[in-house]
Amino acid sequence: MENALAKVKDERGMKRVEKFLKQDICPDCGGSRLSQAARTPRLRGISLDQACQMTLDALTVWVNGVPDSLPEPMRPMAASICESFNTAARRLLDLGLRYLTLDRASPTLSTGERPRMQLARAVRNRTTGVLYVLDEPSIGLHPANIKGLTGVMEDLIADGNSVVLVDHDTQILSRADWMIEMGPQAGADGGHIIAEGRIDDIKSDPHSQIGPFLSGNPLRTRSPIPDSEIFLLGRIHLATGPIHTVHPLEADIPKGRLTVVTGVSGSGKTTLILESLVPGLLSHINGQKLPEHVRFVEADGIRQVKLIDATPIGINIRSTVATYANVHDELRKIFARTADAKAKGYKAGDFSYNTGKLRCPVCDGTGVINLDVQFLPDVKITCPQSRGSRYSKEAEQIRHTNKEGYT
Repeated sequence: MENALAKVKDERGMKRVEKFLKQDICPDCGGSRLSQAARTPRLRGISLDQACQMTLDALTVWVNGVPDSLPEPMRPMAASICESFNTAARRLLDLGLRYLTLDRASPTLSTGERPRMQLARAVRNRTTGVLYVLDEPSIGLHPANIKGLTGVMEDLIADGNSVVLVDHDTQILSRADWMIEMGPQAGADGGHIIAEGRIDDIKSDPHSQIGPFLSGNPLRTRSPIPDSEIFLLGRIHLATGPIHTVHPLEADIPKGRLTVVTGVSGSGKTTLILESLVPGLLSHINGQKLPEHVRFVEADGIRQVKLIDATPIGINIRSTVATYANVHDELRKIFARTADAKAKGYKAGDFSYNTGKLRCPVCDGTGVINLDVQFLPDVKITCPQSRGSRYSKEAEQIRHTNKEGYT
């Protein structure tokens, strides 16, 4: 099994192996990750693993009491160490993460908690003359959490730094000193500066698409369903026990309606839906045993569950939008039916840039080449032969003409 696990290179291989694996809490350390020697010393009545199990705000109070609990000669050194802790913790507290415990596994952080952890780490030390570039830090954040985020950015500016922010949230954008709006559309229709200036300038600019949102002009929305008709099409009933930070609860979700689960970051939204509702429904549909913390699921008429989340779509370098959307298979068939392909004897499989004979021999159908630079990280460059297309020059000679006459 260890051999098979070491050889896993893709998702399919992992699915084949993971059915034989079971993940459980270590019986020796109890999940603390610390040895017996590390868990033995006690400070103010608790051990290191117990301190790591405390929430950040509770731990801060505990740390501030450490110097006075020590002998007089040790207090100056302890005060210096505790101040270092408080400096690192202060940013996390400012960003509204006071409820996190230090032993919280990073993969369990929500989409709102993760960027704030990264931001806190980046600005842990007070700096000046630094340019901070933040790429959509408000993703997954509740409006109540935005205040702490903007506060950290304003502190950076007050210390003499510069902040460039890529974002869409109007609550953050309204605090900007200067704004550059790109557009007018996405992809090939974008790439232009359509508005630039202070916030008041953007609000009054007729070319701006974000201006109406900043000025608070009312927007058209769909008419809400009357209260008496919310559950007219049925309901999904979920009852759960405690899991993570979520207490035992019961919830009703109306069928045939748009239901939104909201709350501040870390309040349990993802746990409720992705760790309770979705696995509970899948077990209910397939006639399997419900997860241990799911006590009851009622979902008459629900035959499938489709989860769409922020998980990267494919870890394979050969994955593209076309392959993921199953469009590439149809394209290969279309080009295999052309007169050029038939004349040269090409089949649909030959147009695959994974295994086909028309894939580029230089980059092996990946579109990029890795250059091994001694003592430095590898450098990726676009394949000079296929120019990133992944195909050989022979593939460029196969032409398809559509109904409109375009080739």
